Amino acid sequence: MLFSVRRSTLLALLLPLALASAGCSSNRPVLTTRGDVSVTGSVDRMTDAQIANAASAWGKRYDADPKNRTNILNYAAALRLGGRTDQAVAVLEKGMVASQNDPEMSAAYGKALAANGNFDQALRVIRQTQKPDQPDWKLYSAEGAILDQQGNPAEARAAYQKALQIAPGEASIYNNLALSYLLAGDVANAEKTLRQATALPGATSRIRQNLALVLGLQGKFKEADAIARQELDPAQAETNVAYLKSMLSQTNTWQEARKKG
Repeated sequence: MLFSVRRSTLLALLLPLALASAGCSSNRPVLTTRGDVSVTGSVDRMTDAQIANAASAWGKRYDADPKNRTNILNYAAALRLGGRTDQAVAVLEKGMVASQNDPEMSAAYGKALAANGNFDQALRVIRQTQKPDQPDWKLYSAEGAILDQQGNPAEARAAYQKALQIAPGEASIYNNLALSYLLAGDVANAEKTLRQATALPGATSRIRQNLALVLGLQGKFKEADAIARQELDPAQAETNVAYLKSMLSQTNTWQEARKKG
């Protein structure tokens, strides 16, 4: 069954890398405020209030020590999750000066720039940081995500493949590759790749929710609902599946949507 969602609608669903209905924010990647946790050590559920609290907590740490790498990354990530992308970019710009040639900092900066709509600058930052003799998979994955947002799926997938050559068992790369297929309307490969991702040790709740999204967009609501209920509370799962059903009932076929751009 072909699903039927315009590209703009898919981007709204996929950019947070989570299955979320309008106004639902409990499924986003999150930060904790314990010790020196880094952005990569995150869990998968947080409310708007928790994101605001995390931004406040990390903001205080950042003000006390603005050159500390952990403070920079976590404060910027919390700002970006809260929609304060301008501030996240500003924090990471200073961080790039304090932590030169740091792949994780560059990837975070590139993602913040992309979230702010500065795609060309984001790509320049990522590509200038990448070292041919010591390639970093996080940078390739970030590059792919930016290219997908620009509407360049072939280039994006080439970047993901480079990332997989370095980190073949990294679930997040498979997740991004699957979403690239989905944005291009290749739902079969999107589902297949997400199933690969969910089978890997590093699979997160967000990745499983994305599989539920792909299944739901094909009308496979029973399996989508079963997965969603494992990751969300029953009310949220029911709301998400109902949202998908409503979305599918109001649009043309996916192929028609692609032709319309």
